[in-house]
Amino acid sequence: MNSTISRIDQLITIGEAYLSKTHRQQLAAKPKPTQWSKKEILGHLIDSAQYNLRRFTEIHIKPKPYQVVDYQQDELVLVNDYQRAEPKDLTMLWVGLNRQIIHVIKQQNETTLQIQAKLSNQKTTTLLFLINDYLEHMEHHVKQIVDA
Repeated sequence: MNSTISRIDQLITIGEAYLSKTHRQQLAAKPKPTQWSKKEILGHLIDSAQYNLRRFTEIHIKPKPYQVVDYQQDELVLVNDYQRAEPKDLTMLWVGLNRQIIHVIKQQNETTLQIQAKLSNQKTTTLLFLINDYLEHMEHHVKQIVDA
């Protein structure tokens, strides 16, 4: 888990540095009318962090196997109106959520990482898989923000 924690921390650092130095108009620009802006991608990462923080904690206290609940990503980006939100506020929220995720991950051990979870497609997996999946998802979208 140390490499996962380290990578999430690196992504926070990279993302925060980029977001703090990039002009708000550039963050709000949409490549196409139907595509998310960088602010909306950041908003999606906030939603993902909120849902995954909940998953990573609830898996310990809910009946087993833990039922993973999907979220409606496009609708959440619209309802939260990330496009008109302050970039600084979004950045602080994203960083804070991920710092808490790191804290929760640090509490895990070999036994807890094997707690069973059932995905919406009814496949069974583990907390370890959910954490690694979150990291891959975060890497993908931070790259979209920073490299685009």
